[in-house]
Amino acid sequence: MRRLACAFAIALAAALAGTTTPASAAKYREIEVKDPGKVTGKVLFEGPLPADAVEQIAITKNPDVCGTGTREVVWVDVKDGALRGAFVFIDKIKEGKPWPKPKGGNYVIDQKGCRFRPWAQVVRPGPIIIRNSDPGVLHNINTREMIGVEKGRVVKRTIFNFGQPDPGDIKEKIKPRRSPYISINCEAHNFMFGFMMAPKHPYAVVVGEDGSYTLDGIPPGKYTIKAWHPRFGVKKAKVTVPANGSAEVNFTFKP
Repeated sequence: MRRLACAFAIALAAALAGTTTPASAAKYREIEVKDPGKVTGKVLFEGPLPADAVEQIAITKNPDVCGTGTREVVWVDVKDGALRGAFVFIDKIKEGKPWPKPKGGNYVIDQKGCRFRPWAQVVRPGPIIIRNSDPGVLHNINTREMIGVEKGRVVKRTIFNFGQPDPGDIKEKIKPRRSPYISINCEAHNFMFGFMMAPKHPYAVVVGEDGSYTLDGIPPGKYTIKAWHPRFGVKKAKVTVPANGSAEVNFTFKP
């Protein structure tokens, strides 16, 4: 009976493991894209800015490096109608172009002048360099996966959180489990914030200063394109990408 019960338990565990593995867990496949197309567009903002679009936070530590007075933290950055600091990406694409190599050979979060540089970036899940470029300043980076962004109920899971008292580089890994949306902040300086995306594929970008974006090297077909702004959440649109052609998708966020 014990052997039979054990065998049944093993079989049940295997069956449950098979049924609980989501389809989205499948790995992205890099291929040679034939007759690639692209999607271009802009992310725009319409209407009055929220009252808390810009926050003034007092600088209470390391004024010789961080500055004095207050730090202007811009949560909603709009210029000439363009919503900057937004991300645009293809949702759930299964195969396509290879990941390009990052500039300099590594993804980097640089803490310089008591700011995260860049403030927003797309990274491939895996190794990343955390750099402290501020001599004599203790930084404490807290990097968290934002789960539930698209449902409007965000729960944050810590990916890594550590102090970095000395200038130099520390290698870590970005390993999101359920969501590509990531927030970063410094526990030592409450005016340091930033955001990242770590999708399973390379079809994701941060919009330009004019709100424009381009996703290229896309296999022809039908897709869902999404735009994410950390303050306003996610918008989506359907698009058909033609062979050797271009499609346009614009997004407009409102307060």
